[in-house]
Amino acid sequence: MDQVSLLTTVLGLAAAFCTTAAFAPQALKAWRSRSTADISLSMFLLMVTGIVLWLAYGVLIGDLPLILANGVTLCLAGTILALKLRHG
Repeated sequence: MDQVSLLTTVLGLAAAFCTTAAFAPQALKAWRSRSTADISLSMFLLMVTGIVLWLAYGVLIGDLPLILANGVTLCLAGTILALKLRHG
């Protein structure tokens, strides 16, 4: 792997970490409080759909940062969505 490819992968992994980690505080708060009243259902439905599509795209092109980021983000956002559907 040349330096440009390595730098591109590291940059993608760093971006993936930041955008994925952004969901963790909300998921933890919703899990602990069981309160999702202020969370938009339509936003999370669209978000989870988009994450599934990005994950499928990442798998199809074999892009590790996309696969890792969207796999973990799907777990976090999916948890928030499930809590929203369950607790309103």
